[in-house]
Amino acid sequence: MPENDPWEYSLSIPNDTRAVTICRRTLRLILTMHGLIRLVDVAELLATELVSNAARHTKGPAALRVRCSEAGVLRLGAWDADPSPPEPPQPLDLAVDREDGRGLALIRACADVWGWQPLVRDGSRGKYIWCELGPGVTSGSRVE
Repeated sequence: MPENDPWEYSLSIPNDTRAVTICRRTLRLILTMHGLIRLVDVAELLATELVSNAARHTKGPAALRVRCSEAGVLRLGAWDADPSPPEPPQPLDLAVDREDGRGLALIRACADVWGWQPLVRDGSRGKYIWCELGPGVTSGSRVE
């Protein structure tokens, strides 16, 4: 596969907090195999927040989606079965001391862009929360 060809992986996961570790390790393998080791640490952090939110705050199944565009933009996303919009993220400096509710603040601080959208999957309603890392990102270059 040529280096600039786009690619995409999806991992369906049960509503189980152990899925977070499985997703993180799978993501590390995907990025390593595609020569994107420089993104592993920050991408793992982002995927952990996305998947743990899906597992903790919803009752149904979820999925992790990893996609890289021709331009080298990495998009991480998590689908879950709850169609309710996520709570708006607080600034990271206000969320850092909280026990919970830091996930979207970390995503906002570490990703180039993030968002969410309502989504229908296999006839079920839910939402898809995503974030992107540009090709110039390296682990450790993001958190403000």
